[in-house]
Amino acid sequence: MPELSHRRRLLVLAICCMSLLIVSLDNTVLNVALPAMEEDLDASVTGLQWTIDAYTLVLASLLMLAGSTADRIGRKRVFMAGLVVFTVGSALCSLAPTLDALVVFRMVQAVGGSMLNPVAMSIITNTFTEPRARARAIGAWGGVVGISMAAGPLVGGLLVESVGWRSIFWLNLPVGLAALLLTLRFVPESRARRARRVDPVGQLLVIALFGSLTYAIIEAPIAGVTAVLPFAGLALAALLGLLWYEPRRAEPLIELRFFRSAPFSGATVIAISAFAALGGFLFLSTLYLQNVRGLNALEAGLWMLPMALPSFLCAPLSGRLVGSRGPRLPLLLAGCAMSASGLLFAVFEAETSNVTLFVGYLLFGVGFGFVNSPITNTAVSGMPREQAGVAAAVASTSRQLGQTLGVAVIGAVLAAGVGASSYRDTFVSAAVPGWWIIAGCGLSVLVLGALTTGAWARRTAERTAERLDAEEIRGAGGQGLGAVTGG
Repeated sequence: MPELSHRRRLLVLAICCMSLLIVSLDNTVLNVALPAMEEDLDASVTGLQWTIDAYTLVLASLLMLAGSTADRIGRKRVFMAGLVVFTVGSALCSLAPTLDALVVFRMVQAVGGSMLNPVAMSIITNTFTEPRARARAIGAWGGVVGISMAAGPLVGGLLVESVGWRSIFWLNLPVGLAALLLTLRFVPESRARRARRVDPVGQLLVIALFGSLTYAIIEAPIAGVTAVLPFAGLALAALLGLLWYEPRRAEPLIELRFFRSAPFSGATVIAISAFAALGGFLFLSTLYLQNVRGLNALEAGLWMLPMALPSFLCAPLSGRLVGSRGPRLPLLLAGCAMSASGLLFAVFEAETSNVTLFVGYLLFGVGFGFVNSPITNTAVSGMPREQAGVAAAVASTSRQLGQTLGVAVIGAVLAAGVGASSYRDTFVSAAVPGWWIIAGCGLSVLVLGALTTGAWARRTAERTAERLDAEEIRGAGGQGLGAVTGG
């Protein structure tokens, strides 16, 4: 990538952030619209889970393929293709006549989305090469998630109440088109000088693992454990297949060598835990506010502001802390706040009082605001820049897998607890196990944040970076292609 001026680098960052905005806004807006979709499309709790998980599942399955493909054929090219597919998928979602059609069109959206976030992060990593500047850029990137969380519930609620739930997908059309035109004009093309080859076996195993596991979890409360056992068995077989097959490939889809780095492994599990908590939190909160409290979509969006605004405000602060002091403090703050929020609901039934509900939302927003930047920065730090797309895609995959599992597991727990009863009668008690899961996810962030950010963890990252860099040089015929980015 040619050397860019400071202004041009900021413009590239802004364009990449636009792609994250439409993807993140799509998720937060959709959650507010769930009860309206439930009524209009006659959907069950399971059906609502699939409107979310069909998207995140496809996204998680294809992110690593998109990252390595972008490294190979050109990041700008893949990024633009993703914008086109995502925008077309959004238009199709707004026209969906049935729940099944909506789920299919959400999958089309996800195919486009898989080409956006990891590729945009790879573009940012290769644009901002100095560690401190990169940390600040990633902090700004994480702040976009906060913006989407702050604006999404309000915008979604306003659109659902005034126009209808289909209008939530119209938001993506002008933003997607603008991002496409700006990318064409201002983002330079870049690619790895020696990128990975396609790994079709690994890709099929990833799809089998994620798909069968999610199906087994979501459908278990309705179909029964016995009926989903074959899918659970398929997930286990796919996992074992990946662990056996991938290390034997010279250029695997999943680079298991990355996991020799304790910070990278910790960031991966932290991402799964944090986004599982987010997916479950939004799912439970939306259904409670509208189906139990009887609020309309706009009122529910206003009630989500105590969570959304702290997330927006804490994200850039987290980025600055990562740049100046490293990832430990933001991760510890995130873990404490998210755990406290989950416990407030699980132990004290925070839903039943306006004060405790407000505090619970506030705590979760603070926690989630601090967690995103250290995940991203740790995932790409210390990795060769030539494979930035792969490393960023693993981090993005972990986020989407976490959100998929959070909605699947907590939704399944809720469906089993509610049964044939009405929401109003049983929701609070049925949701308690879900809140315990969210508290456990926060505890995981706290513990792993402490364990994987110390001196020992940094040494494992340095050794991993040296090995990867040496292997990149050997693989490139001694031409010195691997550049350690530091961190």
